Amino acid sequence: MAKISFYLFENSQERQVESACRLCRKILNQHPHIWWYCADPDLQNELDELLWSFDPKSFIAHGIDQPHSPVCISKDLPPSNDWIVFNFNNHALEQTQDFRHIIEIIENNETAKQIGREKFKMYRRLGIEPRTFKL
Repeated sequence: MAKISFYLFENSQERQVESACRLCRKILNQHPHIWWYCADPDLQNELDELLWSFDPKSFIAHGIDQPHSPVCISKDLPPSNDWIVFNFNNHALEQTQDFRHIIEIIENNETAKQIGREKFKMYRRLGIEPRTFKL
């Protein structure tokens, strides 16, 4: 069963995509497979562009629908359970046993908080106690 971590922005107005890039860079030092599960093509392109530009001193190898990249951005779920999955969709992932770790980043706005609450409740219904990190 996957670990589930919620990153809640309580005081910062940082956007989900920006924090995902920073967290991804940190995680890649310990784990080489990160999957950004994202069904929205516009958001996929935004994530792709931001990974190129968010840190001028470092580059994170990535691609859209390129599962051999260290970071894969895709509307599909990963093919194996060796991935850490960042969930950019508005619903919880019910196939929690298929992943090593699921990461939910919740922006500091009412809509995002409500979606986050629903996801949190769903994971609990699935028998998982998510960890929460307040930022």
